[in-house]
Amino acid sequence: MTNLFSPEKLEVWLARIRDWLVQDIFVMANLIQLGGVVLALALAYVAAPAFRRICARLVERVGASGWVARALQEVEENVLAITWLALQWLMYVLASGTPLGGDLIEVTVSLLAAWVVIQFTSILIRDRALRRTAALLAWTVAALNVVDLLAPVMRILDSSAVQIGGFRLSVMVVLKGLALFALLLWAALLASRALERRLGASERLSASVKVLFGQLSKIIFVSVAIVVSLASVGVDLTAFAVFTGALGVGIGLGLQKVVANLFSGVLLLMDHSIKPGDVIGVGKTYGWINFMGARYVSVITRDGTEHLIPNETLVTTPVENWSYSNDLVRLKIPIGISYKCDPRKAIALIIEAAGDVSRVLKEPKTVVLMKGFGDSSVDLEARIWINDPRNGISNVKSEVLLRVWDRFHAAGIEIPYPQRDLHIRSNSASFGPQPPAAS
Repeated sequence: MTNLFSPEKLEVWLARIRDWLVQDIFVMANLIQLGGVVLALALAYVAAPAFRRICARLVERVGASGWVARALQEVEENVLAITWLALQWLMYVLASGTPLGGDLIEVTVSLLAAWVVIQFTSILIRDRALRRTAALLAWTVAALNVVDLLAPVMRILDSSAVQIGGFRLSVMVVLKGLALFALLLWAALLASRALERRLGASERLSASVKVLFGQLSKIIFVSVAIVVSLASVGVDLTAFAVFTGALGVGIGLGLQKVVANLFSGVLLLMDHSIKPGDVIGVGKTYGWINFMGARYVSVITRDGTEHLIPNETLVTTPVENWSYSNDLVRLKIPIGISYKCDPRKAIALIIEAAGDVSRVLKEPKTVVLMKGFGDSSVDLEARIWINDPRNGISNVKSEVLLRVWDRFHAAGIEIPYPQRDLHIRSNSASFGPQPPAAS
């Protein structure tokens, strides 16, 4: 340990460090490049406020929501680094073709690019784990580029390959394909969501057409992303088409219900038989359609339960659509009165009571009919009209019956209890003569 820190050893190390600084660091080319880095930073510092004001105005025009607004806000917060990166890259392009070289500028560009990429991953990638993975990859690429190991690592990854027929599959090809597919898939989903928002804002298209075009656009965009990704890595799409055709037959046989639901969903969207917002009844399920997907339809009942009904069920079974052609719905409310009461007066009171309920329409008018003579009551039936079945049916019936109850009590009209006449026959009549009692 004494020999390790002896004055002779320290002197040798200092001499080597001095020679390295003089010969490799403090040379004219590096000093000029360092001056270019400082100059680019100074220019970026001067230009950043103007770019920041431009971004702020664009954010005001776009609005505070949406990925475009978030991207502009991120640019506004990192405008100094982005401007510095742009100026530094321009200097690198100009200096790389001169005897000065651009090693120091290239290192600066790599570090700045990694920083900008990491900052923007918060916009492009919502998942925290994926965002950390992207940041780690960005810093890894930047570090390898700084120490001049990026090209050797890429050659090593490219040399690790297997030959599959006429196609050479290497680790580098797989990584490039995965990266390109992730980027294209993100772009496809982003484009489909943007198109769905544009379709949703259109007033000329019906709700079912908007959903249909939105689903078809997503399928098309994702399919294009897959095809482009495979073509970019050199996969023969002709052979792939034959393989996927055979695979599709096998999958189709095993997933008949899924395929049936998919095509049933397209059929429902095309014939407009049901659409988002319609009030429907399927079996024992009654509610309004909240969402129409490729495999199922979401129906929310009045108690808040969300039922996922397969599309095939809606095509092959009877469906009550309460708002197919219009929202008018007629409700029938049975009401019984005593035989002692005047039915004409009761009918007038029922019509008045129904008219006091806000949800009952004035046109078509409420009608009360006498349906028959029951065992213990005169049977009446009130027929009312509403145009908002989504808000419930039982509640409006209850409100009408409460108003009828109040008016009947005020007018003295009786709502009778069920009545039965009981006839008791004597034992002698039922079973014939009885034997004399024993003495």
